[in-house]
Amino acid sequence: MKTSASLRVVVVLAACSLLSAGLSGCLFAAAGAGAAAGAGTYAYVTGKLTATLDAPLDRAHAASVTAVESLKFRGESKQLDAFNGVVTARAADGSEVKIDLKRLTDKSTEVQVRVGTFGDKTRSVAIFEEIKKHL
Repeated sequence: MKTSASLRVVVVLAACSLLSAGLSGCLFAAAGAGAAAGAGTYAYVTGKLTATLDAPLDRAHAASVTAVESLKFRGESKQLDAFNGVVTARAADGSEVKIDLKRLTDKSTEVQVRVGTFGDKTRSVAIFEEIKKHL
């Protein structure tokens, strides 16, 4: 009788653990989805700033080129096709500035900004803000 009650408690605790883990995952996923939808939010991971812009790829690319010019970086290359774009430049200290763009939908584009080999969050955020100004 005692083992049956203990087994029941273990099963109930296991079910509660699974249920709470599943619900918290959904909650975090929902919160993340909401945050990613706005153009003002970004993630900075492994030296790269990543964000979603509410703009088609061609406009995001043009804004990136203008941002690089306005920040007085030395432009090196700009490429654009129907699905992706890349803008590369050099800062005065010689650091590479790379902006990768990826078409998500007709009206939204993912942008990734990396400054230097290991990244520079302060300058990446400033570049991202400058891109948004030119949309």
